[in-house]
Amino acid sequence: MLTKNFSLLFYLKRRSNYVSGNLPIYIRITINGQRVEITAQRECEPEKWNIAAGRKNGTKEDVRILNAYLDTLQAKIYEIHRRLVEADEEITAEIIRNHLNGTAAKSRFIIALFQEHNDRVANLVNKDFAPGTLSRYKTTLDHSRDFISWKYKADDIDIFKLNHEFITDFEYWLKSVRNIGHNTAIKYLATFKKIVIICIKNGWLPRDPFHAYKMSKREVDRTALTAEELSKISKKKFDHERLGQVRDIFLFCCYTGLAYIDVFKMSRSEIITGIDGEKWLVIKRQKTDSPSRIPLLPQALSILKKYDKDPQCEIKGQLLPVLSNQKMNSYLKEIAVLCRINKVITFHLARHTFATTVTLTNGVPMESVSKMLGHRNLKTTQQYAKIVDVKVSEDMKKLKQILK
Repeated sequence: MLTKNFSLLFYLKRRSNYVSGNLPIYIRITINGQRVEITAQRECEPEKWNIAAGRKNGTKEDVRILNAYLDTLQAKIYEIHRRLVEADEEITAEIIRNHLNGTAAKSRFIIALFQEHNDRVANLVNKDFAPGTLSRYKTTLDHSRDFISWKYKADDIDIFKLNHEFITDFEYWLKSVRNIGHNTAIKYLATFKKIVIICIKNGWLPRDPFHAYKMSKREVDRTALTAEELSKISKKKFDHERLGQVRDIFLFCCYTGLAYIDVFKMSRSEIITGIDGEKWLVIKRQKTDSPSRIPLLPQALSILKKYDKDPQCEIKGQLLPVLSNQKMNSYLKEIAVLCRINKVITFHLARHTFATTVTLTNGVPMESVSKMLGHRNLKTTQQYAKIVDVKVSEDMKKLKQILK
């Protein structure tokens, strides 16, 4: 931030009740018409002071020492001004005085703070944070670093540069340069905002750069398998045992609504006998740390029984032989082709299928579905209602044809 006018003056300050004797030396800094005065903590006889030079006249040792001291102060002030200009920071006479007096606010840089935050999260993984949370923070930090390099040609920036323009440009960069979809870009910005909130709560930032910025996601069509597609996958015979295992685990999630990480970590202690005398699955969701209590349907129970003595499960202490998420999704694509299902089947599709085809479509109240999915509020579950409306519409069209 360039300054229009910057001047520096050394002068003797005469008190109103002054009669005689030495006067204190002061420094006047003027920037854009605003000025501050700082004591130089030295004195001089008025008759020996050179007003034009702003120094003491004479050649004696004490004169040379005083003038050298004033030269040093002047050099410090010009150096402070130069650093502020290079950093493109706000420059006022008061800011320069604060820097000179050592009372200026400590510079804090967003990438350094973000890295410090991530280091803390890493030390608390599997205690206060899930591994997936750390992964999301790491990815957002990488994007933040690349964006700052792209926009500012720098490795890091002072947190005072965070403003509405920064946020909107960051969103633009994520979508245009990184080619990231709207909702995913908003997720990254929401993660970045958590670091900004830390700065605000600590009093390092006087204002929220996200103020007046709308961070809204767009509604997306949540695909789910139909009852016919679910039956097709269930009845399909596979030549390879691994495909059959992946299919079984996928179906288990279709009938329980579990996410990948939850079925991966599922243990025998989480299968209990419920108040109805039937088997229930009681877990805490990894993503939200919220409880899920799910009565196990016969289809889910039969899959658990099938792998009760599985060697891999016994070695790893798992209830089902779950592979890595990447491998599971790779096999699911193959299963979709073999079952001639024209949908992109991923592990998370099972959760949508449970919410819609298995429960809501069959009349299970949304409140009960929300509890089983471990949603914190009903609004999250209501996302699936539109898919159910489509199913109802299709059923009513069939009914119309029958009634004709």
